[in-house]
Amino acid sequence: MGHATAAQKAERLNRARRVWAQVGQLPDAVVRMMRDCGVSRRQAYRYVQHARRLKAPLPVPDAKVPFTVTVSRNVVRRLHAHAHATGCSLSEIVSRALVALLARSRGRG
Repeated sequence: MGHATAAQKAERLNRARRVWAQVGQLPDAVVRMMRDCGVSRRQAYRYVQHARRLKAPLPVPDAKVPFTVTVSRNVVRRLHAHAHATGCSLSEIVSRALVALLARSRGRG
């Protein structure tokens, strides 16, 4: 089984938080998480332990999907330089730029 996505982790932690609030007993909460989420006992325990410390539910991030575009070499070089300088991933930089562009053009067409 592969690693959980960020969205899956947030959903499971939120579920563990609800289960903990309902059950209140660690062994019972672990068994319920194993059944509900199909995770190992060890992972269910980790989710419940983490969820017990949460003050509020976690926001569930939007799922990410691959999106291929073609841009000039110069743009790619500049993008890589910006990523290196800021410590951000290429995906994060492009996502932020697109969100900003879409926000500016809202209401136009």
